[in-house]
Amino acid sequence: MHDTSLSPQPRQTSTDLIHHPYRPPADFEAPQPGVFKASTVYFPSVADMRQREWKDKSAYTYGLHGTPTTYLLEERLCTLEGGAQCLLVPSGLAALATVALALLRTGDELLLPDNAYGPNKALAEAELRHYGIDHRLYDPMDPDDLARKITARTRLVWLEAPGSVSMEFPDLPTMVRHCKARGVLCALDNTWGAGLAFKPFDLLGDGLNGGPGSLAVDISAHALTKYPSGGGDVLMGSIVTQDADLHLSLKLCHMRLGLGVAANDAEAVLRSLPSIALRYRAHDQTARTLAAWWQSQAQCVQLLHPALDGAPGHAHWQALCDRVPGTGLAAGLFSVMIDSRYSQAQVDAFCDGLKLFKIGYSWGGPVSLVVPYAIGAMRPRWPTHLAAGTLVRFSTGLEAAQDLILDLDQSLRAHLPLP
Repeated sequence: MHDTSLSPQPRQTSTDLIHHPYRPPADFEAPQPGVFKASTVYFPSVADMRQREWKDKSAYTYGLHGTPTTYLLEERLCTLEGGAQCLLVPSGLAALATVALALLRTGDELLLPDNAYGPNKALAEAELRHYGIDHRLYDPMDPDDLARKITARTRLVWLEAPGSVSMEFPDLPTMVRHCKARGVLCALDNTWGAGLAFKPFDLLGDGLNGGPGSLAVDISAHALTKYPSGGGDVLMGSIVTQDADLHLSLKLCHMRLGLGVAANDAEAVLRSLPSIALRYRAHDQTARTLAAWWQSQAQCVQLLHPALDGAPGHAHWQALCDRVPGTGLAAGLFSVMIDSRYSQAQVDAFCDGLKLFKIGYSWGGPVSLVVPYAIGAMRPRWPTHLAAGTLVRFSTGLEAAQDLILDLDQSLRAHLPLP
């Protein structure tokens, strides 16, 4: 009988490089956390593989289910918003879609404010309708209208504070109370508030140490693309909750959909989070300075900024965000209604004529942005609280306010001259 065993041979360099034994010491700390990239996660044994549980973050099983980098970002976002559990998704819209797909079934009904983020409306009008899920719009400035429209089929209510583009600030606590009284889940698009203007899980301000208070939304969805990223270069979203069972329902749907975020994108948000409060205040101060300038311009017939007196829902902003008068925060967004005597072409030319403001969607980055909107095409009817005209939304970046005002002034004089 011949010996068929292979004789020992030196291992190839490629194998040694892949299975190199060196491990760096573990006690390394620096301002920025390490970045872990993985699809495959190693297990020391089959028994260990079978025992690991990813749902409670007690272990690692696969890259989509979490890494040290994504776990860390999720926990810090919980601290930002005052929640207990967090899921990361590839965009803010993915957060809205994941909530809908996890919680709604054929025959259910969804309620949306009529000033909702446009892609959330489009999601309801197309995909959700294809699945036999109905939706209706309610008036966000009339909590009683929301209460009247909640039926036995209503499973989810979306809230926005303030509304997209037209910036109305609703009576958020009253609407949440209506949902709670009827046993309906309420989800808030909290991108504007960012966990800084107000806490979605402590709407009355009676929680302790950043924890939940006596009145809270069920779900907070956040486009991390905006202020948490801060660079205009990352697409990501989050879903934050307090209830463990609700979180598990969302997490299982999230897993089945195969949603994940890139480690380097998570790294970028982790790097930006320590400065979010400073940046948010800077955006806020610049926006208020520019809004005050616009109020003195005859071409502006209405200024839409919830922190300014006279804006739709200003009192609701005060009650929620400015409990100690003079300390309230607001995002760096505001809209201007340009007098209807100016044509859409003239307003477009004004936007084109700006040099520091760039034309582009999204917000929260270092560069100021401008976009004209056709409100008449976005809303089921022209809101009575909006003046007639053409709406232009501004997002302030981190440029000097005076430089931005000079830019606005030169284009205003060139393209929207006074008669």
